[in-house]
Amino acid sequence: MAVGVAHDQAVGRLRESYEQIPPGEPVRLAKRSSNLFRPRTEIQRPGLDVSKLTGVISVDPVARTADVQGMCTYEDLVAATLPLGLTPMVVPQLKTITLGGAVTGLGIESSSFRAGLPHESVLELDILTGAGSLVTARPEGEHADLFRMFPNSYGTLGYATRLRIELDRISPYVALRHVRLGLDALAPAVDEIVATGTYDGEPVHFVDGVAFSPSEAYLTLGRNSDAAVPTSDYTGQQIYYRSIQQRPKDFLTAHDYLWRWDTDWFWCSAAFGAQHPVVRRLWPKRWRRSDVFHKIVGFENRHHVAARLNRRRGQPDRERVVQDVEIPVARLADFLRWFDGEVGMRPVWLCPLRLRGDTSWPLYPLQPGETYVNVGFWGTVPIAPGAADGDVNRRIEQAVTDFGGHKSLYSDAYYDRDTFNQLYNVAALDKVKKRYDPDARLTGLYEKAVTRR
Repeated sequence: MAVGVAHDQAVGRLRESYEQIPPGEPVRLAKRSSNLFRPRTEIQRPGLDVSKLTGVISVDPVARTADVQGMCTYEDLVAATLPLGLTPMVVPQLKTITLGGAVTGLGIESSSFRAGLPHESVLELDILTGAGSLVTARPEGEHADLFRMFPNSYGTLGYATRLRIELDRISPYVALRHVRLGLDALAPAVDEIVATGTYDGEPVHFVDGVAFSPSEAYLTLGRNSDAAVPTSDYTGQQIYYRSIQQRPKDFLTAHDYLWRWDTDWFWCSAAFGAQHPVVRRLWPKRWRRSDVFHKIVGFENRHHVAARLNRRRGQPDRERVVQDVEIPVARLADFLRWFDGEVGMRPVWLCPLRLRGDTSWPLYPLQPGETYVNVGFWGTVPIAPGAADGDVNRRIEQAVTDFGGHKSLYSDAYYDRDTFNQLYNVAALDKVKKRYDPDARLTGLYEKAVTRR
């Protein structure tokens, strides 16, 4: 069957599933997996059938573009483009993040200091709206309002069925330098890389970093390379994030570089024992990946097995703190010191980014021309006696605002409605939502992000 015909049939199947949802009932995806860390209220109703919208429609290596179905994972997208020496402009760290999810939510990676965020490389996209219409949105034209409002809307305006995206060139290998810096040296180094595309005279095509403590932080600088030299392998017994402290230089295939964080879910696989040498040898490679770890977390969220065991041992309850926040680079050192003193989670991930274009996006208003650093921290902290669940997250949310930053909504949020509406420009969202979802079939952004509907 021709790819175009198969795509049309998949979209038809999606629209049929929309028609089967009773009028007035909420519209949600019938999707079994997710990279969200926001537990949602279960509903026993039919959902949108996106099961056939998971592939790459076409790749144009000359124009460096790809047409991709909305539920295609980056793992499958990269598998289609990498043999051509191409990659999406930004490849989020985890294999099962979908292209549509990264665009309607947020994605970030080590190319974001020059390539921005995934939605900035979208040329056009087809969206099934809350009203059941299929529209093609572009930067200009009839549906430009939907195009601009779609990023960070998290399915409140509709779902992408097809996206046309720009692609970037990538070499077969990536050479790495792990540069140790003090907290106060991070911002000047990032500024130099952003301004010149180099550091100490060498080109930089990728940059992220890790702060292991206030006295030990690293920037990892990646450079495209065609040289065929021996490469490291972090899918076996060796663990990538530990290598940052152990070796100043490294060399990976482009494939292994793009997925360097997935094998151990950054460092979070330690919570499941997967970094213990004996357990690691027994844990099959095919199950040592982020989506498997996410399912384990989902099981715990539903059944609270570990939480019950901790209580029996007399240990305090723990609060989940899973966040990614964007902090202006000039405030980075101060925020990291605050975070270490008030929260104390280590390590944390650092990833510089700038908007690729010269205009802001309504629902995630980063400032054009300003450099931010994504700070990612994922784990749990003890709940202090007398403190309410979410207390630590609320303090982080306030601190992010105080430091001039912004917070991604893929995980728990605790804002009151007025604060949330102001931070995420919900008034502008509501105007567009009235056009494309007049009957409010799709759940609102505050309801999704804060009340977990």
